[in-house]
Amino acid sequence: MTELTDLTAVQLVDGYRKGEFSPVDVTRAVLRRAEDIQPVVNAFVRLDHEDALARAGESADRWRRGEPAGLVDGVPVTVKDILLQRGAPTLRGSLCVAEQGAWDEDAPSVARLREHGAVFVGKTTTPEFGWKGVTDSPRHGITRNPYDATRTAGGSSGGSAAAVALGAGPLSLGTDGGGSVRIPAAFCGIFGFKPTYGRVPLYPASAFGTLSHVGPMTRDAADAALLMDVIGGADARDWSQLGPAAGSFREGAAGGVRGLRIAYSPSLGGQVAVRPAVAAAVRGAVQRLAALGAYVEETDPDFTDPVSAFHTLWFAGAARVAQQLPADRRELLDPGLREVCGQGARYSALDYLAAVDVRTELGRRMGRFHERYDVLVTPTLPITAFEAGVEAPARSGFRRWTGWTPFTYPFNLTQQPAASVPCGADAEGLPAGVQIVAARHADALVLRVAQALYEAGDVPGVRPAPLPRAVAPDGPGGVEPGPGV
Repeated sequence: MTELTDLTAVQLVDGYRKGEFSPVDVTRAVLRRAEDIQPVVNAFVRLDHEDALARAGESADRWRRGEPAGLVDGVPVTVKDILLQRGAPTLRGSLCVAEQGAWDEDAPSVARLREHGAVFVGKTTTPEFGWKGVTDSPRHGITRNPYDATRTAGGSSGGSAAAVALGAGPLSLGTDGGGSVRIPAAFCGIFGFKPTYGRVPLYPASAFGTLSHVGPMTRDAADAALLMDVIGGADARDWSQLGPAAGSFREGAAGGVRGLRIAYSPSLGGQVAVRPAVAAAVRGAVQRLAALGAYVEETDPDFTDPVSAFHTLWFAGAARVAQQLPADRRELLDPGLREVCGQGARYSALDYLAAVDVRTELGRRMGRFHERYDVLVTPTLPITAFEAGVEAPARSGFRRWTGWTPFTYPFNLTQQPAASVPCGADAEGLPAGVQIVAARHADALVLRVAQALYEAGDVPGVRPAPLPRAVAPDGPGGVEPGPGV
């Protein structure tokens, strides 16, 4: 018999509608799973049994009356601890953030979920202020990979990815400023989607400016489409939000890939060294798309690595975070973050504007590229998960996380929609991901290509084997219980 924690959000809503189980049953099962996995992977900074079960009970009453509040009524959801959630401190992985406060406001995406009856299970881990592509922080320690607890879950939405992969809620909200949804999705074997910038309203604005997107982290593309139909709703607090979507993302994800023009770039024109196991898994996914009727051409987008421009924008954003902290608190920052803050503070306004020029030109090139191709397919990452607790793999030669994420951050510069879909594993059983990128505003097309892979049965299962042992907590971290825990 399928466990309740194995069901997708779509399956849960269908089960509630048919009266097969209740939101209370599901929430209890998810909370138990969250408690079980926490000592092993450290996915949560906070679990709130009392509030979650109260919301689940209210949802159960609505379903009994046949009056659900919305599209995800009663579905357990987790929220990355970068996004505001009413009644829960948002600590951002930092010793510099005080837990005391009113905490009386929801971020736009959280507010939309609350309106649709979602059950908030807990807040998930992030590196400090979401600054890097792995998840460890001075405040909450290291978040570990569901497939191997000695490896990283990726980041910066690593807690969300680990929670979804291990059944602690089928839906999670992540943020992505340089790959932070797609990186951990690839490392943890789940689906991660970065929508077009502005498609999901964001408030407060990210210190990293218009690089940072809010997006779904889910079991599959169908759940992500469902979640997009919820969190894409308007919010007056975000002046940069897009207008209403053209239609339902669930409907837009249907239709398959027959006739679509797909550009397959295995290494961005030889700029990236991809591990053979990852390259083979991605090529297999591309071959499946061709078998489903897509026109596939191996070709590369015409750009060189924009990492210097990305660093200018990213490190300047980090410096802005530190600038707002009292001087004596800055010594509490993650040493790596403190280093990039110092670098960012040395950039001039002209340096920043030069990086904006690079970004503009990259956007132009990708706009022209998508006149010829509906989607671009690449590896999400050139590697699988490496050792936990470090920013870059040992002996890789990389100092910063951007060294091993060359497929992700370019599409934050261009604000394009992009997703990571599980496509296989290496010899150690660690997941690999294939990235699907489309032109700005073509969010539904990304979901459509991903959904075709899921419907064809070509996406590996997302549930890793039960982890054999707990790992001792690292540093001062640990889950902060809510009332009733």
